[in-house]
Amino acid sequence: MVAAAGNGTPRLIDIAALAGVSEATVSRVLNGRPGVSDQTRRSVLTALDLAGYERPARIKQRSRGLVGLVTPELDNPIFPAFGQAIEKALTQHGYTPVLCTQLPGGAPEDEFTELLLECGVNGMIFVSGLHADTTARADRYTRLVAQSVPIVLLNGYAADVEATFLSTDDRLAARLAVQHLHDLGHVRIGLAVGQARFVPVVRKVEGYRQAMATLGLGGADESLIAHSLFSVEGGQAAASQLLDRGCTGLVCASDLMAIGAIRACKERGLDVPRDVSVVGYDDSTLIAYTDPPLTTMRQPVQVMATAAVDALLELVAGGPYRHQELMFRPELIVRSSTGSGPNIIR
Repeated sequence: MVAAAGNGTPRLIDIAALAGVSEATVSRVLNGRPGVSDQTRRSVLTALDLAGYERPARIKQRSRGLVGLVTPELDNPIFPAFGQAIEKALTQHGYTPVLCTQLPGGAPEDEFTELLLECGVNGMIFVSGLHADTTARADRYTRLVAQSVPIVLLNGYAADVEATFLSTDDRLAARLAVQHLHDLGHVRIGLAVGQARFVPVVRKVEGYRQAMATLGLGGADESLIAHSLFSVEGGQAAASQLLDRGCTGLVCASDLMAIGAIRACKERGLDVPRDVSVVGYDDSTLIAYTDPPLTTMRQPVQVMATAAVDALLELVAGGPYRHQELMFRPELIVRSSTGSGPNIIR
């Protein structure tokens, strides 16, 4: 029987539900019996790992190697979502992820990179790292490539780094959000984003301006763009500026900023969405349960995580380094934080 990390023995029904297979299949895997494909076996073992159970000694497999996963702080729920999805994909391929989370005042990205190199990792995946900062040096990544260290970088871009980048299409996300608000009758639409030095911010601003110009809403009006921090407080501050400028529709660069924007509206006695409509970005965990449930642009986390791991393991297997960026389409998820604009008869 399987020993658990403080959770008792695993229930077949629970592992089967996580793995998406039958209880009989789980039993075959746990007892080391034949008749199960390698892919199904990996799915069951991954479910066992995710549930916090120890693998039976008879089926323990030696890890194929270590892969470093460097993420920003986990306060923003989109980063744990990416981390979990990437860890799951790595585990399914037999690799052990080493998670390095950057905290304010903690170890910087370069220090984590050196630590991972000392650990002998097979490769590294960076999520929204310094490659997303246009003011940061790119040589930290070019050195890794020169040392033949497989790397993949998510949600950012550096023109001088011969590596694979994977990004959600931020320009498209902004265009879709503006179009949605315009279709609802909003004319005065503002953009609440992070600091201007970040690649995703630059792209969101470009997409916003394109959409506003195309729709004849004043794409060059800088007063409708408010830069702040990617946080609830930052969103509240940015939204306050935009509300002062008469905006009835707010496009926010993260779900946390959107929550802050809703807070700013409520502090002024404005109802969302009756008086002001708010669109977020990410579709983070529990966002569907905010008050009101948040309309947002969903990042395709699972698809991007799988693609990132596949790209990395291709390099680990000896594949060529390519300077390429793979763009992934965001999805507009309409909930209750957006409604008809002031020029629509209710």
